[in-house]
Amino acid sequence: MNRPLPNEPELTDAILNRLPLFPLPNAVLFPGATLPLHLFEPRYRALAEHCVHGARLIALGTLLPGAAQHEGATPPIFPILTVGTIAADRRLPDGRWDIALRGLCRVELIDDVPSSEPFRFIRARRVREHERSDDRIAAERLRGSVVQVANMLPALWPQLSPQLTAANTPALLSDVVAATFVEQHEERRRLLDELHVGRRIESLQGLVAGILLDLAMRVRREGDAPAELLN
Repeated sequence: MNRPLPNEPELTDAILNRLPLFPLPNAVLFPGATLPLHLFEPRYRALAEHCVHGARLIALGTLLPGAAQHEGATPPIFPILTVGTIAADRRLPDGRWDIALRGLCRVELIDDVPSSEPFRFIRARRVREHERSDDRIAAERLRGSVVQVANMLPALWPQLSPQLTAANTPALLSDVVAATFVEQHEERRRLLDELHVGRRIESLQGLVAGILLDLAMRVRREGDAPAELLN
């Protein structure tokens, strides 16, 4: 893929008032995480062309259940979306596109914007995430648990280490952990919609603790588990 631009694009009010939308079923992009996308439909090839040569920003939206059967040109989506920047791109000889979309922040859908383009534009606003003073302590506890998992699964480190380093707020850390460890779509969707950072961290701490326990039990069954793994 082409090299990414050196500077992160600015999410101005003008851009928020006319965001290109890529709606997908069962797709969730978290801020701080990167999602590879293959765009092959003609309207989304046009979307890629527009964005790659423009502000390089796309709002990734999740279609509501049953939206695929919607008769109109604007099937309904969940109101909380993620704006992502095109971190890398490649145009294939037949006109299809591969892009890597890196999540920047959550936004809330206001409405659709009329357009002559074959793809949708929306108007959105930034959402305020609720963070408490003690969320930072909980976040560092979560970070420690994630590091323990990565120490037991070294293949995770190349992907996870730079993300953990960049996750300098409880909100961003929770999103990076969710993107890495949560696989079920419904749970990913719930965590994206959850604007209380502490609640996200609490859910993820329980998940990561369960992963640690499973790993420790697996090692013990194989006969090489140090006793401290289960303490």
